Amino acid sequence: MAIDLNGLNAAELDALAKEIETRKAEVEKEAKQSAYAEMLTIAEQHGVLFEEVVNLHAGKGRKSGAKAPAKYANPADPLQTWSGRGRKPAWLNEALEAGKSIEDLEI
Repeated sequence: MAIDLNGLNAAELDALAKEIETRKAEVEKEAKQSAYAEMLTIAEQHGVLFEEVVNLHAGKGRKSGAKAPAKYANPADPLQTWSGRGRKPAWLNEALEAGKSIEDLEI
């Protein structure tokens, strides 16, 4: 299925983009509902309640490798960040020694 986008103006393209996003959300919702129905059927075939299976695997605690969000950034290189936990990075110590306050480095 090909749609000729060359003949559309900006407003028509925006309207089409909104329609696409709406339809995409509908398709995702339908897929989730279908998957849920299949899971209920499989659980029933095994003689268990689907909710029991979900509860069995729920609440396993904090996921390993999850990083805390960054709270501070290096003004010279915004890609260098620090969450405020653990040892202070060298760039932060240098900025503090240069007279900046910790509040100056907040994101």
